[in-house]
Formats: sequence, C-alpha cells, structure tokens
Amino acid sequence: MDEARRRHMEHQAPEWVGPEASYFITVCAEARGRNHFCHTDVGPVVLDSIRYRHEKGIWFCELALLMPDHIHLILGFPDIPSFSGVVGDWKRWLNRKLGIAWQENFFDHRIRSETDRNKGDYILNNPVRAGLVDKPEDWPWVWYPDKELR
Repeated sequence: MDEARRRHMEHQAPEWVGPEASYFITVCAEARGRNHFCHTDVGPVVLDSIRYRHEKGIWFCELALLMPDHIHLILGFPDIPSFSGVVGDWKRWLNRKLGIAWQENFFDHRIRSETDRNKGDYILNNPVRAGLVDKPEDWPWVWYPDKELR
C-alpha cells in the first residue's frame, strides 16, 4: 500500500478483552533484508531492553526472538487502553540508543485459543525455516522469563 495512504493502527484491544490477553507482535527494521539485530553489539542490548521492560511491568514478555531484520514477541500488557505507545516508546528508545530505523507501525495478533498458542513454536522455528540454524535451540537471539542473557 502507498505510504501516503497507509492507515495508522491504534492497536487497541476491545473493552471486553482483559489485561491477561497475550499478543503475537512483529516489529520490522528498515530496510528489510539486512542484519540489524543478530550481532554482538546490538542483539544483547535489544534482548536486555525486552527483559528490563518485563521486569518493570511495562509489558509481560512470554517470548522474544530476534531475526536479522525483525523481532517476534509474545507480550501481555498491564491494563492500558492501547499498547501502541508502549511498543512505540521501546522502538524510539532503540532508535536513539542503537540507531535502528523502523518500519512504521507493527503487526499484532491477539492470542485467542490453544491453536494460537502455537505461535511460540512458530517463533522458535523461524531461524530454522530461514536456514540460519538446524535446530531452534541453536539460535542465540532469544529471550523468555528466567532465561539468562548470554
């Protein structure tokens, strides 16, 4: 879609969706096809920023995985009307800290059912599908609660 006609998405859950909801979120760097995240001077900073926001209760991260040009997350949020600002603030911080340019907005999908819970497997297998590793456990650029950063 033409950038000038692109619609701004508010990423606001309906009122009947409780704060316990989880979301599969993908944020993409600009330009695609380049390794923005998966190297030692950037990856640990990004993963640490995810962990920090989790520990401070800004969001509740179930899983985060860095791919070279995008990041997959499964997040929950405190009882706030819209989580656009939370994700936007994080992207702005990473831009200032690391100079990461982002595609506008992000993709989100509310996890509604047990079938949707397979998003975690989808995320963990993303580096395998991309031919970056043979097994999901070989991918170093992943974080979830209780995982030590490398």
